[in-house]
Amino acid sequence: MQQDPVIAQARSHALGDIPRRSARRFPEKTAIIDGDVALTFAEFERLVDRATAALSDNGFGVGQRVALLARNCWQYAVLAFATARAGVVLVPVNFMLTAEEIAYILAHSRATGFIVEAELIPTAEQAMKLDGQVCTRVALGRAPADWADFADWLTTTAPAPAPHIDDDQMIRLMYTSGTESHPKAAMHSSRSLMGNYVSTMIAGSMESTDVEIHSLPLYHCAQLDNFLITDIYLGATSIILPRPDPELVLRTIERYQVTNYFAPPTVWISLLRSGVFDRVDLSSLRKGYYGASAMPVEILSEMRQRLPGLRLWNFYGQTEMAPLASALGPDEQDAHAGSAGRPVINVETAILDDDGSPVGPDVVGEIAHRSPHLMLGYLDDPEKTAAAFDGGWFHSGDLGYYDTHGLLHVVDRKKDMIKTGGENVASREVEEVLYRHNGIHEAAVFGLPHPVWVEAVVAAVVPRAGAAPTQADILAHCRGHLAGFKTPKHVFFVDSLPKNPSGKLLKRLLREEFTLD
Repeated sequence: MQQDPVIAQARSHALGDIPRRSARRFPEKTAIIDGDVALTFAEFERLVDRATAALSDNGFGVGQRVALLARNCWQYAVLAFATARAGVVLVPVNFMLTAEEIAYILAHSRATGFIVEAELIPTAEQAMKLDGQVCTRVALGRAPADWADFADWLTTTAPAPAPHIDDDQMIRLMYTSGTESHPKAAMHSSRSLMGNYVSTMIAGSMESTDVEIHSLPLYHCAQLDNFLITDIYLGATSIILPRPDPELVLRTIERYQVTNYFAPPTVWISLLRSGVFDRVDLSSLRKGYYGASAMPVEILSEMRQRLPGLRLWNFYGQTEMAPLASALGPDEQDAHAGSAGRPVINVETAILDDDGSPVGPDVVGEIAHRSPHLMLGYLDDPEKTAAAFDGGWFHSGDLGYYDTHGLLHVVDRKKDMIKTGGENVASREVEEVLYRHNGIHEAAVFGLPHPVWVEAVVAAVVPRAGAAPTQADILAHCRGHLAGFKTPKHVFFVDSLPKNPSGKLLKRLLREEFTLD
């Protein structure tokens, strides 16, 4: 039955509604701090409304695509809501990409608008030469003569359009991180995103009284959709930082009495190793979130000692899940360290065998989900969409199992499982052992082709400052904790490990860089 449009408007519960509702509850409360800019919820809502009107003024209607290439800034938050309110599809672009990679996204998404941070315009212009469909160019910051200025957009007095946005109308294209293959575009709707926000709030015990730092890239769904938008939804205060610089993060916690912080384990490790850590007051920090990979047990223990007032959550998910799937709460961190926890309230998760049938406890299979969080599918890729949703489950590509306590454990990505001499080795199990070595700062375990073993288990390690571990020392340490076939055959010493900006290790780059003689 087709719904009366007036009733549909009254019943709307879409992404674009969030700022207006928060502004009604907390008009004078600080919503966002970004350097010298501080916006109340009422001010933020006015900017979202003006940006919505400007999109319409400049010819962007429902279903059209606008790409956004920028580092973290308050304008990013405005545009995340304004595009959704206008029914325009937002396409966040990784600012670390090359012009060629950006051109691919512009072409694939069919973006006709491109909003770009001023400093990134040279790269954007190179990308647009490779893809000629962009017709509207808008700069964040000082604009070149042939670019529109977003600051001018925000001076419009035109009324904002108010199209009805169906719950499952596409409003976002999120490109996968591409750690294993060419990035795919996950299509998300208000339904998938709003379901994720509710699950995130409940799973993470988030409140309107929180003060949170957002330092990981906002083009990534974890920082944008698990934390920034969730905070605006709740009426919490968000502090936007350009990057997760350890000293900047630590001093910001002290200055603003920050209560919440999210970062992958690699960034938490960098905070612990910072010379500033013991010189600032971190007592306000009460809630810590991590994701992208499991927190090494030794690092978890160190965090317990050095941040005794901090409660920790492990968030597990992926872009296609908008992105949260499961969470391990603070009460189970010690007893079940390394677990991905339990499915969040709007998610059902099963472990499936190769035939698509559920398996019992402690049996490894593919992690699969059913949830309103899920994407609509991959843009223009019906084959990969059909494969991902085979059998009525979304197939994550991760291997895992449920233990007898009902807790989910992620063993490895399917492509990161090492098959050596007929045995399967989970790289993360070996990494946990490496992190127990007091001379290792970071470690990554992966497989390399071998004439005898098919694949050999190897490790790349970053030594701790002032330490000089040897291969013989590390291998002896591993042999004391692991079976022989799991012990690395070789250790490569590196200055740093390759990661994408969300903190995920790029093991494919390690496999490309190293070989065994």
